[in-house]
Amino acid sequence: MKIVRVDHVGIAMQEIESIGPLLRALFPDRDPHVETVPDQGVKTTSHRAGETSLEFLEGSGADGPVDRFLAKRGNGIHHIALAVEDLEGALAELREAGIPLIDETPRRGAEGKRIAFLHPKGTGGILIELCEA
Repeated sequence: MKIVRVDHVGIAMQEIESIGPLLRALFPDRDPHVETVPDQGVKTTSHRAGETSLEFLEGSGADGPVDRFLAKRGNGIHHIALAVEDLEGALAELREAGIPLIDETPRRGAEGKRIAFLHPKGTGGILIELCEA
């Protein structure tokens, strides 16, 4: 498996606008990419920082994964995403190595990327997303 880069860090927030002044100060000349991903029950607001993004996640209030995370833990880092060259190949390698997967096959994520999550019980409790453009 070839990891290309850290694609983004997902940060769950009850209300992204609560840090709006900070984000406008950090990224004054760039508008964020805002997108709703209905099948994941999330609204994303991404701010590019070099080759990596800070992806702020707001739950839809429909008891999706981000809503459950926020209810249990509050605002904080939700996941780290690694860009890979061959998502299916990476999943096959990890499956063969005995790493538990949340997603056995890729699905569509924000910005049209293909994504798959590894299960935290195989990653030391950290949610890791693999993605491919």
